[in-house]
Amino acid sequence: MLDDLKHHYGYLFEDELLNEITAVGVLKTVRADEILMDIGETVTMIPLVLAGAIKIFREDTNGDDLLLYFIEQGDTCAMTLTCCLGVKKSEIRAIAETDTTLLMIPVAYMSLWMSRYTSWQNFILQSYHERLTELLEALDAVAFLKLDERLLKYLRDKAMINHNDTIHVTHQIIAQDMHTSRVVISRLLKTLENDKKIELNRNQIKILDL
Repeated sequence: MLDDLKHHYGYLFEDELLNEITAVGVLKTVRADEILMDIGETVTMIPLVLAGAIKIFREDTNGDDLLLYFIEQGDTCAMTLTCCLGVKKSEIRAIAETDTTLLMIPVAYMSLWMSRYTSWQNFILQSYHERLTELLEALDAVAFLKLDERLLKYLRDKAMINHNDTIHVTHQIIAQDMHTSRVVISRLLKTLENDKKIELNRNQIKILDL
C-alpha cells in the first residue's frame, strides 16, 4: 500500500506524512457502478483515489441525479472535505466510474494534518480549487452549451477518465448522467455519428473527435 501511495502522492507529501497516511488509511476497492457514498450518509472518511475513477452527483428536488464532476487517481473529493469540516451528512452521491481502489482516511486527521503539514494543506486547497473549476465548467455547460455540445463534452471527459477512446456505456446511463431522456440522447448520438465525431456500436461508443 505504501508503494502505491508513494507512486501517486509521493511528489506531494513528505515521507513522514506518507507513513501516517499508511498507518491510519483503510484500503477499499469498489466495482464499476457501485455506490461509494450516498446522499444523507454521515461522512466519516476522506477518499484518496489510488486507481480508477469516481463520478460525483448532486440530486435535484425530484430525486434525479446531475453529474457534477469526476475524480481520478491522485485526487480527493472537495464535496466530501466540505462535509468533514462541519461533520455534516453527505450532499453528494459518489459512484465508481470504473473498478476503483481508494485509501479511506478517518476525518479526524484532516484538520490535524492541515496544521501539521504544509503539503497536506496545499493538497486540500488545490483540490478545492480544481473541483470548483470543474463545477463552474459544469454550470457553464448547462447554461451556455447546446445539448449536443454538452453530450460531446461528456463523452470526451468520460474517454479521458477511462484512458480509452472507446467507452462502454448505454444510452440510458448517459441520459441519467446528463439529466435528460434516453430518446433525446439516442437522437443526438446518431447526429454526432453522422457528423463523424463518434462511432456507435452496441453499448459502446468510439470518440473520433477527441
